[in-house]
Amino acid sequence: MLSRLAVATPRSLSSSAAVSAKAETVKMWIDGKAVESKTSEYIDLTNPATNEVIGRVPKCTTAEMNDAVESSKQAFKSWKNTSVLTRAHTMFRLQALIRRDMGKLAANITLEQGKTLPDAEGDVNRGLQVVEHACSVPSLQLGETLNNVSKDMDTYSLRLPLGVTAGITPFNFPAMIPLWMFPLALVTGNTMVLKPSEQDPGAAMMLVELAKEAGVPDGCVNVIHGAHKTVDFICDHPDIRAISFVGSDQAGKYIYERGSRNGKRVQSNMGAKNHGVIMPDAAKEHTINQLTAAAFGAAGQRCMALTTVILVGEARSWLPDIVAKAKKLKVNAGHHADSDVGPLISKASKQRVEKLIAGAKKEGANVALDGSNVVVKGYESGNFVGPSVIAGVKPNMECYREEIFGPVLCVMEAENLDEAIDIINNNPYGNGTALFTTNGVTARRFTNEIDCGQVGINVPIPVPLPMFSFTGSRGSFLGDQNFYGKAGMNFYTQWKTVTQFWRSDDAPADARPQMAFPQLK
Repeated sequence: MLSRLAVATPRSLSSSAAVSAKAETVKMWIDGKAVESKTSEYIDLTNPATNEVIGRVPKCTTAEMNDAVESSKQAFKSWKNTSVLTRAHTMFRLQALIRRDMGKLAANITLEQGKTLPDAEGDVNRGLQVVEHACSVPSLQLGETLNNVSKDMDTYSLRLPLGVTAGITPFNFPAMIPLWMFPLALVTGNTMVLKPSEQDPGAAMMLVELAKEAGVPDGCVNVIHGAHKTVDFICDHPDIRAISFVGSDQAGKYIYERGSRNGKRVQSNMGAKNHGVIMPDAAKEHTINQLTAAAFGAAGQRCMALTTVILVGEARSWLPDIVAKAKKLKVNAGHHADSDVGPLISKASKQRVEKLIAGAKKEGANVALDGSNVVVKGYESGNFVGPSVIAGVKPNMECYREEIFGPVLCVMEAENLDEAIDIINNNPYGNGTALFTTNGVTARRFTNEIDCGQVGINVPIPVPLPMFSFTGSRGSFLGDQNFYGKAGMNFYTQWKTVTQFWRSDDAPADARPQMAFPQLK
């Protein structure tokens, strides 16, 4: 393994006191090797359950980042000519290795990010599905051919790799999001420079080491670390052809604008405000269970978390039942078997969430369940916020306008389905939405009229499997090609169209050149 950070033990999960005394530096990954940075600037890596420092993440120097790009540039020269079957076989081996190390990856995610172990396994598994889909690249990367477009002339189109690409990933899915990026980039013949979140880089480092074990040649995927300076480097470097980003609105807009200005392709998944609409005819117990899991799972730190519920008509009477279900959730460190809700990623996140809850009270909302200032025995210094339910929320309230990214459910009310649809369509985000009903006519109407990229009917988190694409829209996405699926394959490839003419007989000796623009017939 790369370092102590790659393996989480029960001791390190429960108490980092011993670890923090000798916190190691996180390495870069360049040319197939773990490399120590020569920087003098580091970012503390902490265990969210204890806030103890468990590692130090380097802010890589410009020279080191240039080395990473140059490594990927040189590797591309041979990797692009590697057969598509060889690239697919490499992905087959990678998915097997990820399955083998699923437990280690999940334990590292729980240590660095804080989510429960079952949720961490889900993080890895949803990324693994993208790797499995990448194995089908021979059929997904087929070009197009048309014979005899004119006499003795054929035209065919090829899907070819771009070159060096880059991935910038968020803290909330430290395995899944890197696996949205580098496997598709590699299997289509590109190379990649990956910048994982400085808040939990361990899973990404483990994954690139597994890629080497799977047979990915040195230099095809490199890892650099840092913050704003590193992002600027990626946006500006002339040899980087495309950037994949998942993260906050502010960062996503900045990267899209700066990268696009420098002539790069950019796909940018950003913030969300996902609504669940509950109709009075919905199956009550099942719906509340689904809502609870979608709102409070991963401590609400999901871009597809169901953060707002709209109770329609008689379903408004369900509020006490929703609160009662949320109260039963156990808040604890993620490695405990009884934990339902783990810590938030940082002290700053905890303070922000608690501030939004307090602000909702001041704006006149009814905080029916307040998880602020929750204390977990044995983890008193952790970044914990308990499940919270804010009722009586209006569209002008800050808790509704902002993406909370914590275990907080906003509850709104509507007289009918039309009013609920208007609320959602007037929100600037378009990542996802869900409707709970037993009426097919209602479901069909909702699906047709709602302006969101991903719609669930009795499915609270409608994240598509990788044979489709993650199709967030409006204020949640910038770019023209979404993540994974056909769109993801298209993002990492470019068309080359070849028109060839093999004349069946030579022209007469007295023939004259045709000076007009060619008219193929």
